[in-house]
Amino acid sequence: MTPKLELRNIRKAFDEKVVLTDIDLTVALHDVVCLIGSSGSGKSTLLKAVNLLVPIDDGDILLDGRVITDGTVNPNEVRQRMGIVFQAFNLFPHMTVLNNITLGPRKAHGVSREEAESRAMELLDRFGLVEKADEFPDRLSGGQQQRVAIVRSLASEPELMLFDEVTSALDPELVAEVLDVIRGLKDSGMTMLIATHEMGFARDVADRVLFLDAGVILEEGTPSDIFRNPQQPRTREFLQRIVDAGRL
Repeated sequence: MTPKLELRNIRKAFDEKVVLTDIDLTVALHDVVCLIGSSGSGKSTLLKAVNLLVPIDDGDILLDGRVITDGTVNPNEVRQRMGIVFQAFNLFPHMTVLNNITLGPRKAHGVSREEAESRAMELLDRFGLVEKADEFPDRLSGGQQQRVAIVRSLASEPELMLFDEVTSALDPELVAEVLDVIRGLKDSGMTMLIATHEMGFARDVADRVLFLDAGVILEEGTPSDIFRNPQQPRTREFLQRIVDAGRL
């Protein structure tokens, strides 16, 4: 079966600094793949490259078997098939929650206001936020804002979701509610590529885990392979630091 997403020999540099080297990665339909590694290892750049926010220097990115990085593909059409959520919530402060969520479907997909609002309310209800529909973002907790950001991405009915350290800006007590949303997406069959510092979460939800170090995929395998029996010394060192910090 053709992978939902495939990266072949991806290379990216900013000036003289190489941030991704020979990245090969496949994500099958309904799979959850987690990217782990230290800050600066290339996880965020990789996700932005997939979403065509960062142009690659070499290699190919394929979506459903079609190359999307050859310059002939409209990036906006590709992005309409993906959702991406960042550390920062990026909600429009002057818009209500409902308007934040419906803006994309209405403007980018041509969905009627009635249909967009119906879909948004269904999602808000699903994720325990329906009573916040008419609130402005600054009236919400960080965890609620991040959940709204996820709902906003889901409102366009993406085929693939990308998550870039979505809990990093949250207070520890708010992390669980956001991770629970992502767990729910896994249960619904959403295909996801997730960069995360939450090792316990990656262990629990991932079908595969990739450890990035200095822009290279140093090791990959099942969560059991990576967390219980890592083969590379650098992976073992990284995970030991996580254990010592009480985060695994």
